Amino acid sequence: MKINPLRTSAFRLALGYGVIFTLGVSALLGSIYLLTETVLNNEIDAVITAETEGLTDEYRRGGLSALADELNWRSDSWGRTGAVYLLADANLAKEGGNLQGWPYNGVPTERWSTFEIEARGSDDDPVRHPVRASVMLLPDGHRLLVGMDVSQQDRFIATFRKATLWGIGLTALIGVLTGSWLSRRLTRRVQGAAETCDAIVGGDLSRRLPVTGSRDEFDMLAQAVNSMVDRLAEKTQVLRATFDSAAHDLRAPLYRLRGRLEDAVRGAGADDSVRAGVEASLQELEHVQRTLTTLLQIAQAESAISVANSAAVDLSELAADMADLYEPAARERQLQLSVRTDAECGVRGNRQLLAQVVANLVENSLKYVPAGGHIEVKAERVGAGSRLTVADDGPGIPESERTHVLQPFVRLPAAASTAGTGLGLSLVAAIAKLHHAQLALEDNHPGLRVVLDFGSV
Repeated sequence: MKINPLRTSAFRLALGYGVIFTLGVSALLGSIYLLTETVLNNEIDAVITAETEGLTDEYRRGGLSALADELNWRSDSWGRTGAVYLLADANLAKEGGNLQGWPYNGVPTERWSTFEIEARGSDDDPVRHPVRASVMLLPDGHRLLVGMDVSQQDRFIATFRKATLWGIGLTALIGVLTGSWLSRRLTRRVQGAAETCDAIVGGDLSRRLPVTGSRDEFDMLAQAVNSMVDRLAEKTQVLRATFDSAAHDLRAPLYRLRGRLEDAVRGAGADDSVRAGVEASLQELEHVQRTLTTLLQIAQAESAISVANSAAVDLSELAADMADLYEPAARERQLQLSVRTDAECGVRGNRQLLAQVVANLVENSLKYVPAGGHIEVKAERVGAGSRLTVADDGPGIPESERTHVLQPFVRLPAAASTAGTGLGLSLVAAIAKLHHAQLALEDNHPGLRVVLDFGSV
């Protein structure tokens, strides 16, 4: 069973934590960026306000002439501090300061406004400088503009903004990579545990979940599962030994009893009543032996012992061999037995058990299909897997009974007069389950079609 890392709970959990962490870092860096930008603007605004208040005091003490002299004295401040000044009359004509003229189209209504001025750079190329300024209306109608060059602050803010975005992006990338690594690491552990559990379910009770020694929840789960498998292996071994011993103890007396009954038949002479009784006992004994053998096969299939060391099996070859084996019996019952196969219908499993599947299904058809009927055994490729089909044109099985007949000792009323144990389809179902095949009983119109779909090798 292959696990898709993108559909695991570990991936969704890692993705969720990554998103939350990225959002948290984004909020933190964004807050720092906005706070830094606000502090820088407030500092510039405080400098402009202090400059404006100083010039206003000079205006109050000496009037326009004193203010103009002060502005002319400060005219070289641009090169040292980046400060700009302009005194304009009511018509916005320049009367003092280091600006060439009024920089706005009209009078700004906001307290703080921005504009650009052009200056010469180190290579005499014109350079645009952003300026943040405040305009104050004097009592005589003149306007006083005080501003600061904010090009350095803007470059710092732009660099800080770029660093913030890079930080958020790198945080998201690290979160994705870390989440992916954690998800894949957890998925590998879960995948390994799932494969080990599949092997255990398949009959390999020697397998155990790995314990890394980290004492985390996976180690706790692995230790609990391993303890459970140890108990199951112990119980299975005890049951297997008990079952084998009981089967052996039963087989020997049954074979001895059969031998004595056969001797009794040979010594019965002309006494027909004695001969008939002994022969009936032999038939019942054969039924008991056949039932015991089938029960042992079912137990073996359900315990998954037979596929612990499975091998590749060609269903096409197997179907052809079984058809050849049962051809004489079909001809004797006046039935037509045909086989159709595709090349390379390979599965992995136990050849003997798979042959038992075909044998049970063909024998059922030989038992119930009337003379002149037809039985078909087919092995074919279906996508990446293989399909084994045994179909006949006999009485079939009603749809309502198809699930029921797969249970042990279940026989349909119509088959009550026919010899059998009611274990043939149960053994087929057990072997199909052992080989992870999908078993389906379908209508053959008329008759029964039994289909086993196997996965890829």
